[in-house]
Amino acid sequence: MFVLRRISLDVAKGDFVTIMGPSGAGKSTLLAVLGMLDGDWTGEYRLLEHAVHKMKHKDRIALGKQYVGFVFQQYHLIDDLTVAENLAMPLSYRDVKADDREAAVADTLDRFGMVAKKNLYPRQLSGGQQQLVAVARAVIHRPSLLLADEPTGNLHSSQGKDIMQLFRELNAAGTTIVQVTHSEDNAKYGKRVIQLRDGWVVN
Repeated sequence: MFVLRRISLDVAKGDFVTIMGPSGAGKSTLLAVLGMLDGDWTGEYRLLEHAVHKMKHKDRIALGKQYVGFVFQQYHLIDDLTVAENLAMPLSYRDVKADDREAAVADTLDRFGMVAKKNLYPRQLSGGQQQLVAVARAVIHRPSLLLADEPTGNLHSSQGKDIMQLFRELNAAGTTIVQVTHSEDNAKYGKRVIQLRDGWVVN
């Protein structure tokens, strides 16, 4: 059984694409392939100048850490790290110096209004607060490609609008964004919508 079927998709640098469709359409699976979290597929995938389909698993993982930011639907924060330490993780993958990491974390905490929560652990936060940390972690290293799976699903409407406005600003500054959402309002922040149904692109 195939979850995705003959997907042919071009995403230009600087694009902001929204993927929509009913539950079970393959949206999150497609995002996992793009983020190199799922390697069980056939075909061709090129990210920037890299032929992902020809790369070994460990090289794909390294490529993802270098260029991709991922906002997961289920947060995927590290339970035994504080908010500040969770934010620092993507920077450590890129060999950012300690002083620069500390400055970037401080700026991000301030930008997201989380300075007072920097020493708390995920279990001490509400679901919405955890989602904010997850979004902040995904964008702290200014990825070339930002992948977002229902990025505002656990946020209040005002927080959701703030996150989508942040995405728009990142996109305007050159970040390529692919988001999965059921929200028509969130889709309006992007430049085009791709509809999936039963693993097929239908528009």
